[in-house]
Amino acid sequence: MTTTASATSNALPLLLERVEVVSVDRLSPSFVRVELGSPALAEFGVEGPLLDQRIKLIFPGTDGLPDVAGIDEAAMAAWYARPAEERGHMRTYTVRDVRGTGADTRLVVDIVLHIGHGPVGPGATWAEQVAVGDGVVVMAPRRGVPYGGIEFVPGAADRLLLAGDETAVPAIASILSALPADARGAAFLEVPLTADVQTLRHPEGVRVTWLPRDGAERGVAVMQAVLDHLGAPLELPPIDAVDDVDPDLWETPTYSSSGEDIDEAVSVVGHDLDGLYAWIAGESKVVTGLRRALVKDLEVDRRQVAFMGYWRLGVAMKS
Repeated sequence: MTTTASATSNALPLLLERVEVVSVDRLSPSFVRVELGSPALAEFGVEGPLLDQRIKLIFPGTDGLPDVAGIDEAAMAAWYARPAEERGHMRTYTVRDVRGTGADTRLVVDIVLHIGHGPVGPGATWAEQVAVGDGVVVMAPRRGVPYGGIEFVPGAADRLLLAGDETAVPAIASILSALPADARGAAFLEVPLTADVQTLRHPEGVRVTWLPRDGAERGVAVMQAVLDHLGAPLELPPIDAVDDVDPDLWETPTYSSSGEDIDEAVSVVGHDLDGLYAWIAGESKVVTGLRRALVKDLEVDRRQVAFMGYWRLGVAMKS
């Protein structure tokens, strides 16, 4: 491996480093797993388990990969403001696992290949042809420095609900692997094909259900599974009928992309779903439909839920 940590990168409160692909594994038709390595990753770390920890990968632009060696905060701000074609295309991923220690630390990232009939993103394009030795820039938490990027915060919940499409599979898998042995709940994972089903580590008390579409309409299976699991006597709305979708949908107990007053969430005393914590992510229309079902129709306290729109069908993600 030729990548080395820059001596002056410690000026940044996060890791911004060029790393190298040390292994590639085509997990299934829709998933590619890459291991990224660099001596600089010895400084990677979070307080507590990884859970759904997000990082950013910067893929080559028209000028190739950016030179981030020795960059300080002022230079980083200037670099960040450049057009994506010059700066490099930035996408968000979950750390699926961390392997090795010290200078041999490697980040494991699972990347979903092209989804649907919309534009092909730079991440999927890169993953389709990635090879050992290729480079990419990673933006990730530095050990001992606050970074954010974790939304799974169940608090004192005694039941868990995890649901998402293929883009949420790495995060759900990471969360499941970190749960205590006595955790209870259910996880529903919708994927494009039966061949995309994976074997995941999880507590016995958490039931994991895979929902391959195999050509069926996106989002229907996971929405119906969640409503059935909650015993909700609701009619499943057509996905295309879900309107007023926030393109930046991100609703958690501590943040509202729609500007809701998170301090005025109302709890219904004696609610059948008291003790539930729900974490739902994926395509924005599907997530919006589930949010309406849980928060508006079933009156689940919004402080018990986290809804993340990871992407929007037919819409190119921001770099």
